[in-house]
This record gives sequence, structure tokens and C-alpha cells, in this order.
Amino acid sequence: MYISRTLSNHARGINNRIMKFNTKVIHGGQIKEKGYGAVMPPIYQTSTYVQSEPGVHQGYEYSRTQNPTRHALENSIASLENAKYGLAFSSGLSAIDAILKLFKPGDEIISTHDLYGGSYRLFNKIYKKYGLKFIFEDLKNLEKVEKLITSKTKLVWVETPTNPMINVIDIAAISEICKKNKILLGVDNTFSTPYLQRPLDLGADIVMHSGTKYLAGHSDVIIGLIALNDEKIAENLFFIQNSSGAICGPMDAFLTLRGIKTLHVRMDRHCSNGEKVFEFLNQCKKVDKIYWPGLESHPNHLVAKRQMKKFGGMISFTFVNNMYSDVVNFTKKLKVFTLAESLGGVESLVNHPATMTHASMPKKDRERNGITESLIRLSVGIEDSIDLVNDLDKAIN
Repeated sequence: MYISRTLSNHARGINNRIMKFNTKVIHGGQIKEKGYGAVMPPIYQTSTYVQSEPGVHQGYEYSRTQNPTRHALENSIASLENAKYGLAFSSGLSAIDAILKLFKPGDEIISTHDLYGGSYRLFNKIYKKYGLKFIFEDLKNLEKVEKLITSKTKLVWVETPTNPMINVIDIAAISEICKKNKILLGVDNTFSTPYLQRPLDLGADIVMHSGTKYLAGHSDVIIGLIALNDEKIAENLFFIQNSSGAICGPMDAFLTLRGIKTLHVRMDRHCSNGEKVFEFLNQCKKVDKIYWPGLESHPNHLVAKRQMKKFGGMISFTFVNNMYSDVVNFTKKLKVFTLAESLGGVESLVNHPATMTHASMPKKDRERNGITESLIRLSVGIEDSIDLVNDLDKAIN
């Protein structure tokens, strides 16, 4: 019973496609608070709700099942992704975990070969032992993808741009292959956000975000989000969400909603600063390879131009000598960029994937995918671009 109520609640709060994106981040999917006229959705810090008689309540019974603050966030992500249904979880990985629970032992999942290390660990170290089979492949090669599909293939899982190699995958083309073979397409849209790219509009079935990153945007919350259109899959995911209990708290939902309201202006600045950082790195003699979708020699630059609004604020690069010692010296000299895990906050961060985000991936797999000892990943923040470039210049040169 709670599933059908949840679906109707979600559908009722979602704005249609007529509303422009910059308005959706402020108002999309939101219902005005009736008690005192609060402009922001209140933080409903409660575990349970009054029932007038057994089974009769005002739409909420228990906060693991549903919470008004979380409901507002779920409606917001659904609105931003042009979806019918949204779900919020305790982290991006718990959102992916819920998606994997849709499948059974023996099912096969084809995934990006250079995906986020946490996703790789969840796939290979947790679900593999429960009978799911994972095939990691360069999903830019569409012919190879088609050849990998068997009668047991149930899902293609895509990151685009990928973490940390910033590869771009053609969502619409992969969607055609999936639909022809009657398999699901899931897209991790964390790096792009709905502002730059909307996978459901390009044919994906499920879109996931580590809302910890750009959506919340201030490095102060851990949260995961899913958006989709299919009612049956949504019912299954709501059931898993309630049964497994990996939900976000109301304060986390509130903080993420607050962050979303400035998503469009923040992303514009992330993108413009990213371009300035790229221009500096591109003329720096000590820098070897640069990975950024705006680079014309990027393998899928034209796909990025077609499916992304702008090229984003994530840039990876390597040093000419490919020495780990260069990485250490570089990171120690930075003053504005901060050496830390994560990405997508207002502050600029520098990450060393081999020892940080992708340390759980075997070294041979890392290196085969280009994640070398000298690979650096930058999350370009919204500071003044001159300060960011000067910081990089002093640390490198």
C-alpha cells in the first residue's frame, strides 16, 4: 500500500517540461508548505507521524518509508531530470546498491571500464560473490558493446564523463543498442549534473547521482539520488529503499535542496574556470596528457558537444616524466587547491586517483585503464580563475 501512495505523491509534485531549467532548480517539484507558509521545505526531524485511527494518516507513517523533506528532494531531482519518479539515498553508492538489487544471480552487467573506484569495488568485491557477472569495457566502442551482449545481459551501466579519465560515452547510441536488445541502460550523471546533460532525454532508463558532489555542492553532505520514468522499476526501487533502509536523513535532504537552488550559477562558473585551467595546462611544458571533453583531440569531443551543454569542471592530466614524486611535489606546493577525496564542491580540489579514489582497484587494472602513478584529477571550483591558474603555475613550475 505504501508504494502506491508514494508514487502518487511523487507524481503530484512534479512540474512539467514547460518550466525552464533555471526555474526548476528553485521551484521544480515543490509543494508550498501549508502550516506556516515556509518558503523553504522544513526539516521534518521526526521518525514517526500521528494516525487518527489505525491506518489513517496524512500521507506519512514512518520516516524510513517516507519523510516530507526527503519527498521534496526526490521531487526536485525528478523535475530536474525530466523524470516521473525520484528517490534519495544515504550515498551515491547506496543508490547504486539499490539498483543492483533489481537483478538476480546469473544476470550480466556491462559497465564502463574506467568507472569510479567505489562503484568498481561494489561490483567486483560485493555483488560478484552473489552471482552477478560484471564485464568492464570501453563503452566508446559501440561495436564491441553489441558483441558483449548475451541473453543474460540485463543492464549497461555508464559513467559519462568517466571518473577519472573523463571519457565521454554516447548515451543516445548506447540507448539504441539497449532498446534493440531489451536491456536497461543506467547512467551515473554525477560529473555532468542535469544542468549539463539529461540522460533520460537521451534514452536512458535510470539516472543516478552522487548528490554529495555538484548537486549539494558545498562538501557538507553525503547523499545519493535516482530518477526514472518506468513505474514498475520505480515501484521495485521504492520497495528496496524502504526494505533496505539506506535512506538519507531530513537534514541531508534539506542541505541538498539548498545546494540545488544555486546549481545553474555554480555550474556555469565551474565550467568557465575549467576552461581557463585547461588553457593553462595546455601550454605547460611539464604537463603531458590532458583529459577534458572540451579538448578538440578528445576521442569523443563531438559527442560531448552534442549531448552536454558545456564541458564541465573536471580535468585530469599527467606529468611528462610520469613520476609519482612529481605528484607529491606538486600537491605539497598548492595553496588554493586542496588535496582531498571527492569533487564538485565550491572549493577546488586535487585528487590522486591511484592512491585515493581508485586505490581499491588492482594496479594492473588501473594502469590498463590509464590511471597511472602520475595521473592527477582536478575538481575546478568557483574561486577566481586567476588565483587558480596562479596556484597551479607556482606548484608546477
